[in-house]
Amino acid sequence: MRIVDLIEKKKQNQEHTSEEIKFLIESIMNGTAQDYQISAWLMAVYFNGLSETETANLTQAMINSGEVIDFGNLTDSIVDKHSTGGVGDKVTITLIPLLAAAGVPVAKLSGRGLGHTGGTIDKLESIPGFNTQLSIKELIAQVQKINVAIGAQTQNLTPADGKLYALRDVTATVDSMPLIASSVVSKKIASGAKNIILDVKYGSGAFMKTPEDAVGLSKLMVNIGKILNKSITAVITSMEEPLGRAVGNSLEIIESIEFLKGNIKTGDVAELTYSFATIALLQLGIYDDENEARNYLKELVESGQALEKFKELITAQGGNPDIINNYDLFDLPAYKVECESKKNGFVHNIDAYKVAYACKLLGAGRDRKTDPIDYSVGIFLNKKTGEEVHKGDILYTIYSNDPDKTKIAQKYCDEAFVVNENKPTSNNMIYKIIRVEDDEDV
Repeated sequence: MRIVDLIEKKKQNQEHTSEEIKFLIESIMNGTAQDYQISAWLMAVYFNGLSETETANLTQAMINSGEVIDFGNLTDSIVDKHSTGGVGDKVTITLIPLLAAAGVPVAKLSGRGLGHTGGTIDKLESIPGFNTQLSIKELIAQVQKINVAIGAQTQNLTPADGKLYALRDVTATVDSMPLIASSVVSKKIASGAKNIILDVKYGSGAFMKTPEDAVGLSKLMVNIGKILNKSITAVITSMEEPLGRAVGNSLEIIESIEFLKGNIKTGDVAELTYSFATIALLQLGIYDDENEARNYLKELVESGQALEKFKELITAQGGNPDIINNYDLFDLPAYKVECESKKNGFVHNIDAYKVAYACKLLGAGRDRKTDPIDYSVGIFLNKKTGEEVHKGDILYTIYSNDPDKTKIAQKYCDEAFVVNENKPTSNNMIYKIIRVEDDEDV
């Protein structure tokens, strides 16, 4: 078998066998396949695609390229939630302690922010002392002890995916649906979860720009899970505007804590957190009634049990739990600039990408994974879509350490806000839910 023959086969839009895909991945890992050969194969895949069976075989081969976490007798009940990336997306941070408080073991390996999207690991590392560099052994032990752990992704899991992604990044083949699907699902399965919830985002602040593209990707990932005997639910959600009011690392942790304290009862963060948690309880068979599950979860927040679990998580990973009641323990920015509305009306839209770009200019984001970031800076949205504003009302607040960067960030945020006379119609955050057991989409 030769790599050049596989390139030719995919160029002719023919289907690979499982043995051919296994050979391809093994050749990447042992170095016998050259980068230019794999790049040629990736471009052929970009134009001709992969079938569901090919994509599942690629996913399995990437899983087999490294370690697979084994949680032993907890495996069947472990839940993992993954977001395809967005702006202000702190739902992982609100969801995980809530599920753990509900008795669901949660193991989460997360990434750092890159480009305009934020990363869960960066947000957690804004907590003084919080350690995300857990070994697989430490991750397993912590889940067994307190039901929850969040760590940075390790190179020992799906290393073939890392090698493929590096080439996709420089060959303009990142946005290939089967390559995205195999990358996401391989990492989730290798992380040890049998029950996976995928938050597939679309809109200006997401990689998928339309709900139709998000549906296509979701169906593919759910079907891959079925082929590989994993339960995957895909929830397609809007990322037309930032999620919640805070965009920036420590600001998002503070907003997450406010939710867990029971101070944020409505809005997009609350809606998505309770929706994902409800899906998990139904998927595991803990509840069979959606309303009962949601009421139980709300009680866990109101009673303080979810907040206590987050405090337990922070303590277990070396962080300072006092930040829950003293936000001054976070790194604080030098400047706070409140920006006013220039007219009366209602907020019709807040462009997620422009807000994210402004936040990145302030220092909250990075272009390369090795770039340093500023945990203290960010943007707080005092007004959200659908809310009434009057001239002089504060639309948003910039937290910054640089006056020049503040001015540029303000320009982008001013462009992001659209204020019109008429109140806009409200749209559901969840566009569609796709489950493997459904004959048709929910």
